Amino acid sequence: MNEPTERPSLGAAFAATRHRTEAWQRLKAHALQWNRGDAAASERITADLQELERMESYFAYPGRRIVSQLAAMHADDDPQELSRTSSLVVRMLISGAYRMFSDADASDETDDVRRVYPDLVLDERPYFEVLIVDDLPPREQDRLRERLLELRDDDDPFVYDIVVVPTFEDAVIAVLLNHQIQSVVIRYDFPLRSRNSLGMAERALAQLASDTVTNGDIGVTLGKTLAELRPELDLFLVSDAAVEDIASAWRRTFRRIFFRQEDLREVHLSIHKWVGARYRTPFFSALKSYSQRPTGVFHALPIARGKSVSQSYWIRDLEDLFGSNLFMAETSATTGGLDSLLQPHGSIAEAQELAARAFGARQSYFVTNGTSTANKIVLQAVARPGDIVLATRDCHMSHHYAFVLGGVNPLYMDPYPCSRYGFYGGVPIAVIRQHLLQLRERGELHRARVLLLTNCTFDGIVYNPLRVMEEVLAIQPDMTFLWDEAWFAFGAFTPITRQRTAMRAAEQLRARFASAEYRARYEAWKREHDAKPEAERWAGPLMAAPDTPVRVYATHSTHKTLTSLRQGSMIHINDDRFDAEVGEAFHQAYLTHTTTSANYPILASLDIGRRQVELEGYDMVQHAIELALTLREQVHEDPALKRHFRILTPADLIPREHRTSGFDTYRSSRTDWEGMDSAWAQDEFCLDPTRITLEISATGIDGDSFKTLLIDDHDIQVNKTSPNSVLLMTHIGTSRGALAHLMSALATIADELDESAGSEGRHRQAVRAKATSKLSGELLLPDFSEFHPKFADRAGSRVGDVRTAFFAALREENVRYLDFAEASAAIAAGEAVVSAGFVTPYPPGFPVLVPGQVVSEAIVRFLASVTHEIHGYDAALGLRLFKLEELS
Repeated sequence: MNEPTERPSLGAAFAATRHRTEAWQRLKAHALQWNRGDAAASERITADLQELERMESYFAYPGRRIVSQLAAMHADDDPQELSRTSSLVVRMLISGAYRMFSDADASDETDDVRRVYPDLVLDERPYFEVLIVDDLPPREQDRLRERLLELRDDDDPFVYDIVVVPTFEDAVIAVLLNHQIQSVVIRYDFPLRSRNSLGMAERALAQLASDTVTNGDIGVTLGKTLAELRPELDLFLVSDAAVEDIASAWRRTFRRIFFRQEDLREVHLSIHKWVGARYRTPFFSALKSYSQRPTGVFHALPIARGKSVSQSYWIRDLEDLFGSNLFMAETSATTGGLDSLLQPHGSIAEAQELAARAFGARQSYFVTNGTSTANKIVLQAVARPGDIVLATRDCHMSHHYAFVLGGVNPLYMDPYPCSRYGFYGGVPIAVIRQHLLQLRERGELHRARVLLLTNCTFDGIVYNPLRVMEEVLAIQPDMTFLWDEAWFAFGAFTPITRQRTAMRAAEQLRARFASAEYRARYEAWKREHDAKPEAERWAGPLMAAPDTPVRVYATHSTHKTLTSLRQGSMIHINDDRFDAEVGEAFHQAYLTHTTTSANYPILASLDIGRRQVELEGYDMVQHAIELALTLREQVHEDPALKRHFRILTPADLIPREHRTSGFDTYRSSRTDWEGMDSAWAQDEFCLDPTRITLEISATGIDGDSFKTLLIDDHDIQVNKTSPNSVLLMTHIGTSRGALAHLMSALATIADELDESAGSEGRHRQAVRAKATSKLSGELLLPDFSEFHPKFADRAGSRVGDVRTAFFAALREENVRYLDFAEASAAIAAGEAVVSAGFVTPYPPGFPVLVPGQVVSEAIVRFLASVTHEIHGYDAALGLRLFKLEELS
C-alpha cells in the first residue's frame, strides 16, 4: 500500500496516443495482407492482437471485447471477416464515428456496427466513458458493466460506456491515455501495481504525482492523484470506511462518496448530473433561447433579428455570408434570460463562475475587446499612480499604454536575447532579483507593486511562475503578479503544461505556504539567510515567509488558442486580498474599459468554449502537442527537408544555465520523456512544444519572403517571421490534414530549391551563398537604454514617467525629427536624443523606444537594419524626438 514510486513521465502520453492509432492501423494492414493470401501476415496479426489487448484494457471502444472478437476470427482462420471487421473498427475509431454514429447517417453499415458492438447507442447524443477502479474478476467486471448499461435510458442527455481496471497504476494509465473518460468511480480497496507488463510508455505514465502512496485509504490517494492529473474529472468514491470523516476531509476531491454497496442507479444519476454541470452553458443557452423567440424590437440595434438586412434590396449578401442566426443573436437586451456584462447577476455571472472553475481561478471575467483591454483593466485595478511596475521590456503594446493611462512608472527589464534568431526569451530570476535589490538599496522597494511578465512568449518561452513568485515574494512580500498568458490559455488542460500556468502556480504556492513542512524549512533557511553577510544574503534561491499573501492575475486571449470568436478574452484572478483591497478598483477599471454594448456572440462563444475545454480540452490539447511533435520529427528525419529547414529546439532558444534538467529536444522519436517532465517541473524556462520556429537561413530566403511564398503558392498562413525564421503553431483547431498539407508544401519548396541549385550558374550560387551566410549570422537586438533625467526617477534609471513624456510629446512644438543618420550624428556629438513616442519595429513586434527613453546608437543601428514596417517611425520625417529645450 505504501510502496515507493517514481515521479510521473507525463510527456510520454503524446507518443502513446499516436502509438495506439498506429497499432490499429498495422492490424488493419496485416489483416488485409492475410486476406490477400500472405500467410506470413498471420504471425504479425498475433503480435498486433497481443499489443492491442493490453492497450485496449483502458478503453471502452474498441476495447478488449472487440479485440477478443478479432482474435476469435483469427483463431477461426477467417481472414475475410477479420479484414472487414478490423477495417470497420479502425474507420470508426479514426473518424470518431463511434461517438455519434446513427442509423440515418450510415444505414448501410448499421448491421455491421450492431454485430460488432451491440451496446453502441446509435444516436448523436454526446458520448463519454466512465472508469471504474475495482479489483474484480473478469466475469464480475462484465456483470457490473451490464448492470450500469441497463440503466441507460433514451431520455438521458448523454451516453456512456464503462472501462473497468483493477489497480491504482492502471487507473492512472487510463485517465492519461483515454481522453473520453469523464467520470471515475473508485470502489473499495485494490492493488497498487499494474498486472500488465507493458512494452510502451504506459508503465512510465503510471507513476504517481507524489513520491509515495501514503498509508490510509488507497481510494482517497488515487482520487487525489487523478485530481492533480485531470482536475476536470468527476470523481466518486465507494468506501467501507467512515464516510463521514472522508467526506469532510475530501469533499473538494470527490463529487460524492458512497458507503459500501452503492445503489447503481444513484451512481448512474450522479454521473449524468456532474457531466451535465460541466455541459451547462448559461449564457450561450440563454442567447440561443432568446434568438428563437418571436421578439418585436422597439429598442436600439436595427440589425437585431436581421430586419435591416432582410428588408434591404442592397445588402442581402451580408446574410448570405454570415447566415441568419448571427443576426437573430444580435440584441441589446439584458432581460429575457440574458444579462448585463457590466453588472452581471444572471446567466453571464454564472458563465463566469463556470470559467473560474475550469481555469482554476477564484474569479474570472469575460472581456469582449481582446486581451489588450484585459491588460489595461488589471493594471488600472492593481497599480496606483507613482507605483513601480517591473515589466519585461518586450511586453505587449497594451501594457505600455496602460502605463500611460494609469500614471504608473515602468521599470523595464531585459529578457535574455536569442540574437541569432532576432527575438528575446524571458527575464531570468537573477535579473528580476537584481532590480528589486537595487530598489531596496534606494529605499524604493515599497513602490514596486506589480511584476508583469509574458507567459508564454510569442515564441514559446514559458516561465516557472511558482519559482519566480516565491523568490520575488522573499524580497517584496507585497508584490502583485500579472501574467500575460495571451498565448497560453490552453495550458490549463494538460498536466504537464498546467503546472506552468499562473492560476495553478498560485494554488500551489498557497498550499506550500500553508504546510507545516514548508514552515519548518523556511525557519531553517531564514536563520541561515540572516547569518550571511549582506553581499551574500540574496544570492538565492530565496524562500518567502509562510504568511505572505498570494496575489496573482492572468489575462488570456481565449480566441488565440481555444474556441472563441475573435476578441474573446478572459481575466482570471487568484488574489488573497481581492475582496478587501482590489474589488472596487477592479470594478471601476472594468467599467472604464468595457463597452456598454457588449458583443453577445463573443460572450456566448466564451461560454461554450469553456464547456469544450472542460469536456474535451485534455483530448484536443494533447492532440495539438502530438501534431507539433510529429512535425518536428518529420522535418528532422526527412533528408530533403533537413537540408533546408530546421525546427529550433529548447537548446537553441534557452541558454544552458536556465535548463538545469539538460533537456534539449522535442523530436518525438528521440525525445527524452523523463527529461521533458523534469524540464517542465524544475527548469527556469522551458519551450512550449506547440510553438514551432522553423529556421530557414539555409534556403537563402528571408522570413517575410518565405511567409509570402507560403500564403501565395500554398495557401498556408503562418504566425510571424524574423529575418531567418517563421513561427508556426499547432492548436486545438489543427488537423492531421492541415499538417500533411504543410509537410507537402515544405517538401515542394525543398524540391524547387534543390532543382534550382542544380541549374544555377556560378554567379547565382555566390548570391545564394551570400544570402545564406547573412541570414545565418547574429542579428542586432538592442537592450533597453535608460530614461532621460527629465522623465526618470533619477539619472540612468530604468524607472520612467512614461505618462508625462507621452502627453508632452503630443504638443507638436515640443518635438523634432531626425533620420537615422542624423540621429547617429547627434548621439556622437553628445546631444540628448530622446524618443517622443513608441517606436515598434516588426519584427520583433514590441517598442524598442518608449516616450522619454534615450535613443542609443545600438537602437539606431537596429532600426536602420529593419527592412519592413516600423510603427511610430515616419520614413519621410524620421524619428520623432523631443527638442533639446524641452529636456532642460
